[in-house]
Amino acid sequence: MERVALVVWAAAIIVLLPAAASAHEVRPAYLSVQEEAPNEFGVLFKTPMQGDARLALSALFSGRIETVTPIVSHPTGDAMVQTWRMRTLEPLAGQNVLIDGLQNTMTDALVHVVFANGNSWTARLTPSEPSAVIPASQSAWAVFATYVRHGIEHIAFGFDHLLFVSGLMLIVRDWRKLVKAITAFTAAHSITLSCATLGWVTLPSRPVETMIAISIVMVAAEVVRMERGQLSLAIARPWMVAFAFGLLHGFGFAGALVELGLPQGDIPLALLAFNVGVELGQLAFIVVLLSAVYAVRQVIAIPRQAIVASAYAIGIIAAFWSVQRLDAVFS
Repeated sequence: MERVALVVWAAAIIVLLPAAASAHEVRPAYLSVQEEAPNEFGVLFKTPMQGDARLALSALFSGRIETVTPIVSHPTGDAMVQTWRMRTLEPLAGQNVLIDGLQNTMTDALVHVVFANGNSWTARLTPSEPSAVIPASQSAWAVFATYVRHGIEHIAFGFDHLLFVSGLMLIVRDWRKLVKAITAFTAAHSITLSCATLGWVTLPSRPVETMIAISIVMVAAEVVRMERGQLSLAIARPWMVAFAFGLLHGFGFAGALVELGLPQGDIPLALLAFNVGVELGQLAFIVVLLSAVYAVRQVIAIPRQAIVASAYAIGIIAAFWSVQRLDAVFS
């Protein structure tokens, strides 16, 4: 594999810059319902913010519900968190839960219900299917499938992670080194994803997101250095750099997973499923990118300058993210 693997992607980057710059603003809503006493539930409803206003979403149940405490709201930066207690006058299992207003958005909602007997249910609601029936329990396979989908979606819209992989592909010269570098990146972010999600190691999300953007700038700079004939650790041993920055990116993945919420009875399974989804999405991106470049090379010869142009495109976008996220950290 040659280093021209990013030419098609560079063009896409320029076209998709506005969407990429705001990609992390499209976050899912999250509804957590936990039975704390017979027929009494603690409710947490987190909805994404657009500027200073939250999305107009509300959680509705088909059965008779009595609100026990007032709804308490507080913002968390990019989301509004509302908490209250409710009493069900009919069994919650078997009721239909609806995220009203979801059909008018472009985001999803994760619903997590835990009963006092230990049974739990997790479902992903979408604008096309904003409601679902709450069962008494949920199979392990359903939990696994739900979090695999979330992992795939996170990497598909995680433009910063994809840009890092893209920059790595510009540095790597053949497919063997690419496999080694991607494997190192995968192993590293799997380690920190697991540790951070389980609460063993924690880092504040905004500085982590800023450092992820800076890591992309650094990789893009290494591509330019390589094209000038210079040598560095990233150029000679790309798998080492991939592993080091992979540890950082794992904290970013963990932040997304924590925001989604985890089913308390199936945390290891949900963690595994989310990681599998991330890897499937990452591999799909690499396959599509290489296939597109191969198709282009059958028609035209790709000039060497395209590699440098691709690196500059990646670096400019990452630098923009860095400034934007630094401003958020200190504001």
